[in-house]
Amino acid sequence: MTGPEPIGQVTDSWSRVHPLSPVVRAGRAVVGLLTIAGVNSASQHQPPWDALGLAVVAIVAGVVYWRVTRWRIQGGELQIDTGLLRRQQIRVPLTQIQGVDLVRPLVARMFGVAEVRVVLASHGAAPARLAYIAEERAVSVRARLLAIAHGLDADVPAPPERPIIAVPPSRIIAAGLASARFGFGIVFLVSGIVVGIAAPQVIAPAFTTFFLLLALTLVATGRQVSAEWDFRVAEAPDGLRLESGLLQHRAETVPYGRIQAVRWVEPLLWRPFGWVRLEFDVARQRSAERGDRQSAATTKALFPVGSREEARWLLARVLPGATGELPVSCGVPAPALLRIPLARRYARMQHDATYLSCSTGRVRPSVVIMPLAKIQSVRWVQGPWSRKLNLASVYVDTAGHRYTGSAAFRGVDEAQQLVATLPGLARDARRAARA
Repeated sequence: MTGPEPIGQVTDSWSRVHPLSPVVRAGRAVVGLLTIAGVNSASQHQPPWDALGLAVVAIVAGVVYWRVTRWRIQGGELQIDTGLLRRQQIRVPLTQIQGVDLVRPLVARMFGVAEVRVVLASHGAAPARLAYIAEERAVSVRARLLAIAHGLDADVPAPPERPIIAVPPSRIIAAGLASARFGFGIVFLVSGIVVGIAAPQVIAPAFTTFFLLLALTLVATGRQVSAEWDFRVAEAPDGLRLESGLLQHRAETVPYGRIQAVRWVEPLLWRPFGWVRLEFDVARQRSAERGDRQSAATTKALFPVGSREEARWLLARVLPGATGELPVSCGVPAPALLRIPLARRYARMQHDATYLSCSTGRVRPSVVIMPLAKIQSVRWVQGPWSRKLNLASVYVDTAGHRYTGSAAFRGVDEAQQLVATLPGLARDARRAARA
């Protein structure tokens, strides 16, 4: 028997996802189809059988998924069996977990269920997600997964968390209005008005283009604001906890030591306010599924927007001893002016025995901070023009895929020294981390 267990318990026996999962999975599709059906029915004065049929198919597909999917936690693995015609057996070693998220879309919150999403370092195509189970039970599952990942007993209760920083919704909205994409939207709106006044005869075809571009920028800004709404960071013994979301609430737990890199970003329009943004990367799957793309804005932010003082404080909590502000003395040599004339003063690099920090960009300067213990490869790049200028670039990669350390257009001697010393420093840092 594989029926649902009591809400607060997690056992080694096979279980099914929540019986309401088909409703939640098909919820948005059904609402959209029924809305289209209503509009078409009103305009064409005939029953919308096509849309209703697709809605029924969506619901039936959700019921089939619920019926053929089962899961359990056993032997240090999260095991998921699913598929009707093409069966899949997913086995997730919990020691490889990079993070555990609780995702609650609006429809799921209405029914009191949540999705448990396990972030992995592997490149497998099969997602490790339980969609959906009761919220209270999802919290218990997350606690058990993280306990096993840290080598603790599976029945250790979830440790309490300590809030350390929060970003008010008003600041999230202000940051969205001061973003580059919203600025482009305003430019499109003003351009449409100017074209309408200067050339009324072309306003009809031009209006469609400007309206479409404006709508796209507004939707993108709205999604970012919704994803990072009421952003909170807390510390717990099992990892760093990030919570945010207006329509889709997401609670992400990143085990300590799994962060591959942190990026310090200073957008152009934020500089008058002294605001910066911190983003982070973990060794996650590269298979970009639809659900992951929808929540990408949330999973990147370590600190969506705030003052330099707040960013320095939080960075010191996550990566003790790291800095996101590099001195001018860490810049590139004079010949690099011929390669990056506008961004030369922002191209900086420094490292010590623990971290490598690389700065790039002019309009949107950013600093990537990498723990040396996370370095996976060091690359030397030198094109024909750089050879003539006696320059070379060194790129450093981690198991994450968002950020690359870029020591671009350094002197050849300095680049050779980086390539020779960074692998040894990385080995020493890994030994120190394991000690």
